[in-house]
Amino acid sequence: MSYGVTKTDEEWRAQLSPDEYAVLRQAATERPWTGELLSENREGVYRCKACSAELFRSDTKFEAHCGWPSFYVPSDRDAVVLRKDTTLGMQRVEVLCSNCGSHLGHVFDDAPQTPTGDRYCMNSVSLTFEARE
Repeated sequence: MSYGVTKTDEEWRAQLSPDEYAVLRQAATERPWTGELLSENREGVYRCKACSAELFRSDTKFEAHCGWPSFYVPSDRDAVVLRKDTTLGMQRVEVLCSNCGSHLGHVFDDAPQTPTGDRYCMNSVSLTFEARE
């Protein structure tokens, strides 16, 4: 798949912190309950840390008690790409930014309390938050 934003590995390393690079470019996962956006409750927009594309809005964020910021739907269905992930001996669905291909987290269909039933479980380090003025 081709993305709107493409950079060399060296360019990504120069732009991102080591933790951001590990998650966004190498599909690592931050430790649960450590992300700075987990408790963010203001109105606003969540963007990709690597390319600033809009990914989620605060009105779709919910408390999933999983240790990572969770949303029930992206701000636009085309904002993310879903890809089968069979690493770690599990079958999961990886969530990538559709603009730059960066790893954001995983989506699970285990949230019956939401309108979609989905839980987009995102790494805080892969997102930025822009509060509504």
